[in-house]
Amino acid sequence: MKQLIETIVQALVDHPEEVFVTNIEDERTIIYEVSVHEEDIGKVIGKQGRTIHAIRTVVYAAAVKQPKRVIVQVKEKG
Repeated sequence: MKQLIETIVQALVDHPEEVFVTNIEDERTIIYEVSVHEEDIGKVIGKQGRTIHAIRTVVYAAAVKQPKRVIVQVKEKG
């Protein structure tokens, strides 16, 4: 799942070398935090959140068979 998110986000941004995905896992959920260069945050989120919503839709569809809930978040640096 982490590789899927990295591949999608790297295709969208101007600084693909600064795309990092970390995961935090507990008993019921897996949270994937996407960290990008500060200039690329707008490209990942998109107008009215459409791009991040589309990314989440793809990830959720890929995670249907997982027993845990999957959450994708954009992490702001600072």
